[in-house]
Amino acid sequence: MSSLTQFASSVSAATDNPVADFSDTPWWLSLVKAVLIFVFLLVNTLIVIWFERRVIGRMQQRPGPNRTGPFGLLQTLADGVKLALKEDVTPKNADKLMFILAPVIAGAMAFVSFAIIPLSNDVHLFGHRTPLQLTDTPISVLLVLAVAGVGVYGFVLAGWSSGSTYPLLGGLRSSAQVISYEIAMGLALVAVFLYAGSMSTSQIVYAQKSLWYIIPAFFSFFVYLITMVGETNRLPFDLAEGEGELTGGFHTEYSSLKFAMFFLGEYVNMFTVSALATTLFLGGWQAPPGFAALGMNGGWWGLMWFTIKLWGFMFMFVWLRGSLPRVRYDQFMKLGWKVLIPTTLLWVVAVAFIRASQLGFLGDSKISFAGREIPRATLLVTSLIALIVLGAAWAWDARQARKESERPEVPDEVDPFAGGHPVPPLPGQRLVEPAPSLTAARVTTTTTDTEESRG
Repeated sequence: MSSLTQFASSVSAATDNPVADFSDTPWWLSLVKAVLIFVFLLVNTLIVIWFERRVIGRMQQRPGPNRTGPFGLLQTLADGVKLALKEDVTPKNADKLMFILAPVIAGAMAFVSFAIIPLSNDVHLFGHRTPLQLTDTPISVLLVLAVAGVGVYGFVLAGWSSGSTYPLLGGLRSSAQVISYEIAMGLALVAVFLYAGSMSTSQIVYAQKSLWYIIPAFFSFFVYLITMVGETNRLPFDLAEGEGELTGGFHTEYSSLKFAMFFLGEYVNMFTVSALATTLFLGGWQAPPGFAALGMNGGWWGLMWFTIKLWGFMFMFVWLRGSLPRVRYDQFMKLGWKVLIPTTLLWVVAVAFIRASQLGFLGDSKISFAGREIPRATLLVTSLIALIVLGAAWAWDARQARKESERPEVPDEVDPFAGGHPVPPLPGQRLVEPAPSLTAARVTTTTTDTEESRG
C-alpha cells in the first residue's frame, strides 16, 4: 500500500511541473507564431546549406561559395532560384497524382514536428504573454515519432510512383532505414520519460532545471545521436542515395520544385531531430550552469540558448559528412537491429530499476558496505548491469575465438604454379624453390605453346 502511495505522489509531482500556459494566446497569435516558426526554419535552412559548404570546403582546403553576396551568403538563395526555374519533368510511366503528392508529404511533415518544440518559456508578444511554442500536449514527443512515421510515406510513394526501378529500390531502402532506426530512437527516449515523469516537452525542459538529462541518460543520448543521423538519411548513412548503386535514390526522377521539397525536408528534419535532442537532453531553452544566476535565462534569452545548442548539433552533421565514408547497407541494418535495439532495451530496464529504487518502490532496506548505507535495489541494479556487461564481453570473446579457429591457416611457403596458374604470394609468404625437372618441364611447355601460336 505504501508503494502505491509513493507512486501516486511521484506522478503528481511530475504533473506539478508548470505546463505551457496558452490561456493568453488568441488564435491569431498562434497563427503568427506558426508563421514565425516557418520563417525561422527557412532562414536557418538557407544558412546551414551555406555553412555546410563553407565548413566542408575548409576541411578539404578549398574556399567554398564566396562569390554571390558577402562571404557567399546569397549562394544558397541563388541556387534555390535556379532550381525553381529548371524544367519540371514528369516521367511517362509515373502515377502523376502520387508523384506530386510524395514531395508534399515529405516536406510538410518536416515542419509539423517543430510545432511542439519549446523555443523558450513565456515571452511578451504583441501585448500578450505567451509561451514561445506553438502547442503542447501530454504526449508531445510521441507526436514527433508519429509524424516521422507519416513522412516515410513520402519516400515510399516517391519511389513507387516514378515508374522506374532504381527509385523504387531507393524508396524501399530509405523506408526500411527510417523505420528501423525509429525503433531504437523511441526506446532511447523512454529513459527520458522515466526521469521526467512526463512526455510533454515543456515539462521535460522544466524537469532539467537542476540537471540536464545528458548526464543520467548518457547512453540514451549516445544512441539518439546515431539514430538521428540514420533518421535523416545523412552521411555516413545516406544509403538511400548511394550513387554507386541507386543513382539518386527515391528522388532520381524528380526535378525543379519537387526535388527542392525533398531537399528542404531533409534539412528541416535535421533541425527537428536536433531540436528534440536539445529539448530532451540539453535542458532545452534553459541557460548553461552559471548563466542562469546572471539573469540570462528564460524569455528571449531562452531563444538564444536554444539556437546555440541547436547549431551545435548542426555542426555535428556537417562534421560527420566531411569526415566519415559511407557504410554498407547490410552493416547499417545490422547495427540498428542487432546492436542498438537490444542494448537500448537493456538500458531501459536498468533505468526503470534505478528510478524505482530512487523513488522507493523496491523498499527501504539498505546494506552496509565500506561504512556506507547502500539501498538494496541500487546494489541489485548495479549487479545486473555488471553481469550483463560481463556476459556481453564473454560472448564477444567467444565469437572472436570462433572466428580465429575457423580462419584457414596460411602456409609460410607457397608454390605460385601449384594450381596451374601463377598466383602471387601473400604478404609474409615465401616462394617455394621449384625442382630442376619441374623448371625444365615448364620452360619446354612454354616454348611449345609459343611455337604453336606462331604456326
